[in-house]
Amino acid sequence: MLDAETKRRIDTARDILVGKVPDPKSQVEQITFALIYKFMDDIDAISEELGGERDYFTGEFTRYSWARLMQPGLGGHEMFNTYDEAIRRMPENGGLPPLFRDIFSNAYLPYRDPETLRAFLKVIDGFTYDHSERLGDAFEYLLSVMDSQGDAGQFRTPRHIIDFIVSIVDPKKDDVILDPACGTAGFLISSYKHILAANTDADGNSTLTPDERKRLARNLLGYDISPDMVRLSLVNMYLHGLVDPHIYEYDTLTSEERWNEFADVILANPPFMSPKGGIRPHNRFSVQSRRSEVLFVDYMAEHLNAGGRAGIIVPEGIIFQSQNAHKQLRKKLLEESLVAVVSLPAGVFNPYSGVKTSILLLDKALARRTDRIAFFKVESDGFDLGAQRRPIEQNDLLRVRREIIAYLQLLREGDAADSTQPASASFVAESRAEYVTEDSRQGNGLTIEKERVAENEEYSLSGERYRETQFFSSEYHMTQLGDICNLVRGVTYRKSDEVGERGLQVLRANNIDKDAHTLDLSEIKHVSRSLDFPDTKKLLKNDILICLASGSKVHIGKVALSLDDTEFYFGGFMGAVRANSSLVYPHYLYYQLRRAQFNSFLREQISGANINNLSAKLLYRFRIPLPPLGVQKEIVAEIEEYQKVIDGARAVIKNYRPRIHVDPEWPMVELGELCTLSSGQHINKEDYNTNGNGIGYLTGPADFGEPYAIVSKWTTRPKTIAKRGDILITVKGSGLGKVNLLREENVAISRQLMAVRVHDAVPEFVYSSLIQMYDHIQDLGSGAAIPGITREDVLRLPIPLPNSEVQHSIITEIEAEQALVHANRELIERFEKKIQDAIARVWGDVRG
Repeated sequence: MLDAETKRRIDTARDILVGKVPDPKSQVEQITFALIYKFMDDIDAISEELGGERDYFTGEFTRYSWARLMQPGLGGHEMFNTYDEAIRRMPENGGLPPLFRDIFSNAYLPYRDPETLRAFLKVIDGFTYDHSERLGDAFEYLLSVMDSQGDAGQFRTPRHIIDFIVSIVDPKKDDVILDPACGTAGFLISSYKHILAANTDADGNSTLTPDERKRLARNLLGYDISPDMVRLSLVNMYLHGLVDPHIYEYDTLTSEERWNEFADVILANPPFMSPKGGIRPHNRFSVQSRRSEVLFVDYMAEHLNAGGRAGIIVPEGIIFQSQNAHKQLRKKLLEESLVAVVSLPAGVFNPYSGVKTSILLLDKALARRTDRIAFFKVESDGFDLGAQRRPIEQNDLLRVRREIIAYLQLLREGDAADSTQPASASFVAESRAEYVTEDSRQGNGLTIEKERVAENEEYSLSGERYRETQFFSSEYHMTQLGDICNLVRGVTYRKSDEVGERGLQVLRANNIDKDAHTLDLSEIKHVSRSLDFPDTKKLLKNDILICLASGSKVHIGKVALSLDDTEFYFGGFMGAVRANSSLVYPHYLYYQLRRAQFNSFLREQISGANINNLSAKLLYRFRIPLPPLGVQKEIVAEIEEYQKVIDGARAVIKNYRPRIHVDPEWPMVELGELCTLSSGQHINKEDYNTNGNGIGYLTGPADFGEPYAIVSKWTTRPKTIAKRGDILITVKGSGLGKVNLLREENVAISRQLMAVRVHDAVPEFVYSSLIQMYDHIQDLGSGAAIPGITREDVLRLPIPLPNSEVQHSIITEIEAEQALVHANRELIERFEKKIQDAIARVWGDVRG
């Protein structure tokens, strides 16, 4: 456990360095060099106290000893020169073991300030060498400052996730344990601790013999392509009591030198990303790919001994992407070694990456004994999923760990090998159940036949694809959509077929309002009338238009009901769900597809790389309760009464705009007389993120709310800063003229926006005036492709300016109106809930 004083010293050392060494990785290296330097001198001093001799600082290197470096009276420049020379010459010191010479390879001071060095070394002087767990924990805390170094898809794995995986894979004292992308050696150290803890007597004393300890240390192997990571992992293992660690600088994917070395246990969190152009591996991989995540998993599966086991963290693409290499890899795993998949929350690597990950559990011995794969889901790992990852009470790791271990034990005993029942009493298997609970106190495990996973040769390893998440007790028969409707896919055309107007009209994803579930016919694509589209691809009365493919999962499955026959065709990423009206009332089916449960069902199951696709087969698999037609129509009649109220409330919200009746006697002034204006600046895509790292970043009117902007992106490289109370005005693009208020303290803004900071009027009054000027600003816009207005245009906007009392009076009236409008939003929420309740009744006792 890291004690407060040690943590304080490390933080102080970093604070001293940060002005001269801003890069966290370089800070860690400088602290590492200094700690090892100090500890070598401590070991020499201990040896002398016990009657031995100095090993490290002898002969010509005696003058570099830490004690001499820190002696009172030594001048700043002399201290600097001595230390700088010492760390550069450490690899030449024959008294140092190879480990320490490797650590100091290419060491240097990246700054030239003697006073900074003196202050820094004074802090390091407070550390003392021992082999305690405290010192190892201190170094791991130091390594944690590098979490932001997420280049090339590498992120330090949280210790609680490492320990979770190690406890399940359960490495033994005689196992050869390998991490082929070891980073700072977290998996190897956790394995070492796990084995030590497993080999103690009732009094807590180790039962390992000296030979077993030596063999254990020899069997912990790590590879990393980065010499910096190798150096840090060597130090980390040394400070955890492994004085002769076996970590090698080695390119696992392109080198063949160690290809014929195998392991009993492999544990890893390999890099998720590939360099531009991909990896160029040798030809000994069984799966041909240039994707690093594919090659790493293939390498680990290939390099397990006959009864070998592995725990591997993988990105979402390994689980379901449809490229041939991904499918080939999953097929190999399914047939040879995979026993379980554990889904982790998407925020495990926050704030530095929101990438969704899973754990693959391989066991070559157990995989041969069962024809099923187990799936588990960790909803919470004991921390919230925000940028700060604050501890919370909910933690599924212990329960899921217990369930997995119980399942694996059943496989070893042979009780679960051929079972179609739940693999253990502690979790629910799919078996013959139509639906299984995902949030049950009995657990959330699911076992699926390998044969089903291999269906259509997709080999998807997403447990949600095989899991239906709602528990219900409906009195009506649960019917698959494939039995009551037909999906018609839309028309396809080339870019060159598009025309400006008067062509065939084609509906796309933007023609469905995602929130209102209605048709939005404001922007319709026109294509050449020479195209020969069949009439079956027109949107007909009672068709349910559905989005089948999109670059964003949030649009998949959104629906709108067509109340009439139309002349609109629907595009290739769209479809029409046509109900068999003798079995299901189309309006009833439409309301079922509006349910959040349908979208949840789709979100976890759609597959595809850059475009997410909803296949007919998947759509047809969704089940709904099917009462008699008369009951369906009664339910719809009730819902439509609620819908009328919602439609009316939406009309109020849509049509309301604050309006100021301008008295001709009021003076008119240019906006520039009332404010200062800040023009936004472009920030490169690689310099902003969605993980909460940095300050908020607004890119345009897509981030506007009612009436305040909503931050969904952040940047560590802000340029133009808007402040709380500023008015944001859109000056480029299709949202030209839209305005919003800012309540965040500081936010970066893009070049699509300008920030108006009012100083000689009531800001809310100016804001309302600008809303009223939307059409005027639109008319000012120039530029055929991207309309825009200049800074001068904004500064010249005419603003009516009554006295302050009148401004406040008008704003008071507008705020009263807005309160009534807000009440309509609450009305919508209440009646949407009534609609959901009406549908829920037919499902029975819904608990999902």
